[in-house]
Amino acid sequence: MINASAPQVPLQLSGNGTPRALRCRVLQSPLAGVSDRIFRALVRRWAPDALLFTEMVNATSLELGFGLQKVEELAEESGPIGVQLFDYRPAAMAEAAKRAEAAGAFLIDINMGCPVKKIAKKGGGSGLIRDPELAARIVDTVAAAVAIPVTVKTRLGWCGSDADPVSWCRQLESAGAQLLTLHGRSREQGFKGRADWGAIAAVKRALTIPLIANGDINTPEDALRCLAQTGADGVMVGRGTMGAPWLVGQLDAALGGRPIPPTPGPAAKLALAAEQLQALVAAKGDHGLLIARKHLSWTCTGFPGAPQLRHALMRAPTPAEALALLQRQL
Repeated sequence: MINASAPQVPLQLSGNGTPRALRCRVLQSPLAGVSDRIFRALVRRWAPDALLFTEMVNATSLELGFGLQKVEELAEESGPIGVQLFDYRPAAMAEAAKRAEAAGAFLIDINMGCPVKKIAKKGGGSGLIRDPELAARIVDTVAAAVAIPVTVKTRLGWCGSDADPVSWCRQLESAGAQLLTLHGRSREQGFKGRADWGAIAAVKRALTIPLIANGDINTPEDALRCLAQTGADGVMVGRGTMGAPWLVGQLDAALGGRPIPPTPGPAAKLALAAEQLQALVAAKGDHGLLIARKHLSWTCTGFPGAPQLRHALMRAPTPAEALALLQRQL
C-alpha cells in the first residue's frame, strides 16, 4: 500500500535483460484517437516522469505498413513511452514488439481488455480473456522476442458470471508478464457500473508482480482511496484525462505527498485549447480541426459562457475561425 507521506520507491521491472524503473506510480492509459504525441506532450508538463502510452497499435496493421508513425515518433519524445499492442496472432505480436523496441519503447504492453466489439470478436483485446491458453502463448512469445519488459492490461473477466480474475491474472504472470494493469470491470460491463476495487485487491494479494489499479480514478482523492482499498502498486487513469492533461500530475503529487498542482482556470484552459488546436493543425492540416474538436469540447468547460463557446467551436468551418473564437475569450 502506498503511504502518501513517504518517498516513493521506483517500481523495478527486469524484462528479459533490459531493466526499467517506474519513478511515477501513475500511468496514463492509451486512448484511441486521444493519446497522440501532441496530447502526451501536454501531459508531460505536469507529469514528466509518468509512463505514457501510444494509442493502441494493431500488430497486423503494423505488419502491413499502417500505423508506423505511432511507433516511429517515439524517438522525438522525452520520458518513458510504452507501446500497447493488440492482436490474436503470437508471431505478429512478437514482430510488432521488436519493431517497437527498436524505435525506443520503454516497455511493451499487451491489450487484453479493450471491450470494443470489432476488436474482441476477432480475438484481440478482451477477446483473449475467453482463450487463456492463447493469451498465455502471446505473452510468452512476446516476452521471448524482446529484452524490454512486457506488461498486460486486462479486465476482471468476460462477464460477471464467469469472472475469475485471480486465476486469470496468475496465468498471465506465469506466462511472463512483468506487470499487470487491471480494470475493475468485466468486458460485459464496458465502462458501466462501478469498478470493483475489492476484486483488484484480491488479485493483488495473489500476485508477486506489480499490479496497477484502473477504473473510476478521476481525482487525487479517488487515487488515494483506491490504493488504500486495493494495496495496488499504482494507478492508471484514462478517460478522466480527456480535456484534463494535468490530472496525471495531480494524482502523482497526491501519491507522493506533495502539494497538488491547481486545476487551470478559464484563461489557462483557453490558452491550452488554442495551443493544442494549432499543434494539431500544424501536424495534420485542416484535418487537425476535426481531431481538435473533441479536445476543445472537453477542455472548454467549467467557466461562464463555456457551453456557448463549445457550440460555436463545433461549427467553426476553418481552423482560423476556431482559433479566433478561443482568442476572443482570452
